[in-house]
Amino acid sequence: MAELKEKLRADLSAAMKQRDTAVTGVLRMALAAVGKEEVSGKQQRELSDEEVLKVLGKEAKKRDEAAEAFRAAGRDEQAASEASEAEILRRYLPKQLSDDELSALVTEAIAEVEAELGERPGMKQMGQVMKAANAKAAGRADGGKVAGQVKAQLQG
Repeated sequence: MAELKEKLRADLSAAMKQRDTAVTGVLRMALAAVGKEEVSGKQQRELSDEEVLKVLGKEAKKRDEAAEAFRAAGRDEQAASEASEAEILRRYLPKQLSDDELSALVTEAIAEVEAELGERPGMKQMGQVMKAANAKAAGRADGGKVAGQVKAQLQG
């Protein structure tokens, strides 16, 4: 079993013993999302730590988007609740890259693709650069931010 999934279960148990309803609810939801992902598709399977991280990242992003929507609608209490749930999930995610670190990572990815092609990649090769950049980021940066940085560097 994935170590991260085991940690989620252990932390859920500890939160239940401490009667921490907020953490208990978020961890139950996270484990349910992991379980749902395990049984989706043609055959049930055990998720790796990397796949569990992707599920947790998606769930955190959902909470961020919901908090933003609640804020826009003037429902600050629900927005705060969603934001705190996202923060609980982020405890299990790798530290996100800063803008400078992301920029350096994209520059490396462009250099790798340039070495493969023998010429500086342009917008037509954005997919290749994105593939290399996302592999380097490995869940430490939002895909939209990576795409924006790649596009900016390829055009610049």
